[in-house]
Amino acid sequence: MTTRISRRDLAARVASDIPEGAVVNLGIGAPTLVADYLPAGLEIVLHTENGMLGMGPAPERGRVDPDLINAGKQPVTALAGAAYFHHADSFAMMRGGHLDVCVLGAFQVSAGGDLANWSTGEPGAIPAVGGAMDLAIGAKDVYVMTDLLTKGGEPKLVAACSYPLTGVGCVSRVYTDHGVFDVTPDGFRVRELFGDNTHAEIEALLGLTLLDQES
Repeated sequence: MTTRISRRDLAARVASDIPEGAVVNLGIGAPTLVADYLPAGLEIVLHTENGMLGMGPAPERGRVDPDLINAGKQPVTALAGAAYFHHADSFAMMRGGHLDVCVLGAFQVSAGGDLANWSTGEPGAIPAVGGAMDLAIGAKDVYVMTDLLTKGGEPKLVAACSYPLTGVGCVSRVYTDHGVFDVTPDGFRVRELFGDNTHAEIEALLGLTLLDQES
């Protein structure tokens, strides 16, 4: 059986790769957990698409400010020096290339770095693109945080996306519950595998040929 790590452990792994000085957007859902694990003492500025720079981690129990929420309507905190602005200005920052990193969830990521994360294309599915297209194309680096497989056992890392695309060739790296994978011109490269997972086991789960870890 392959090794999986928890959602919170994965958030901590993503947080460890965010460089000091970066302006970062955390997508709705699991990526918001990354805020709770950013290394102490580093200056990393969190942006929310609903109009805030300088977001902090989730508030302690009993200290929720109902006026402070992220784009997913979850309560957050504001760090010293935080700024608030119009939603349109927030999107101008995203579209203007001012974000260093964004962390998004995904339904599928292709070997070419294409991202599908807003719809499965199922009849009657509710479209939920939000600002994902703007983030995917506007950020300098796009990190995806997701499970390696769907609940039905289908791979989320694929040769080509079968779901409607959010962005083309935009993903830099994929963080999953089994390991971390870089997107290269030649396909997915194994960056790190968790626990006792092996290269061959992950290839078998995905049905893809993966490039070896760089020494």
